[in-house]
Amino acid sequence: MIDPKIGSAVEAALQAFSQYGNFDATQLTAKFKVVFASEEDFLSKVDLLDGVFDDNPKVESLREVFFDLLMINFFSADVKKLEDDYLETQEWAEIEEQTLERGTELLNLLLYLNECEDEDIEPELEDYLKEFLLVDEDEFQDEYRIYEPVIENQILMESPVAEISRVAKDLPDDSEIKDIFYPMMCFFQGTATGEYEKDKIAASAIEKDFDMAVLAVLISFN
Repeated sequence: MIDPKIGSAVEAALQAFSQYGNFDATQLTAKFKVVFASEEDFLSKVDLLDGVFDDNPKVESLREVFFDLLMINFFSADVKKLEDDYLETQEWAEIEEQTLERGTELLNLLLYLNECEDEDIEPELEDYLKEFLLVDEDEFQDEYRIYEPVIENQILMESPVAEISRVAKDLPDDSEIKDIFYPMMCFFQGTATGEYEKDKIAASAIEKDFDMAVLAVLISFN
């Protein structure tokens, strides 16, 4: 099964990747949707997803972002076919263990946006950090460590996108938030609505096709 929201996010990502890059990724839309809609188990779908990326190296940068979308799709659509407590089973625990190194912090952000929709509230960076990730709580210090560059740079919500880009480029390469820092912060500014604003964001992007694809996913989800 494929959640319609996920289908729209996949389309939006591939369109943005094509618009701001040098490769027409939209030609892969049908292939990706076949993977997401597959009736296979989760790990088999991961293998199918990886197969599409292995065959199309020009979209390699989207591999882990699409893994995040596949995971969200599992939570929202596939899990409905399974037992109510499936996510508490040993089988799922083993799947989580096997996929521990996969995906990005985009997964948490998409889960947050789903929660915002459920509670009918507008996404805000401070709310995401303090109420969803609980970075102020002692038992969530892993989240604090990962999001420390975001916590320390909340002033960027009032800054030009060029300044967000400058900070993003200076993050250490081993930062777990580095890849999505720029599109995430631009999204939380709440200005990325019209084409003019998107073009301004694209002009300061670090990896234009990737950054704009991630931003397109976030806008689509919201």
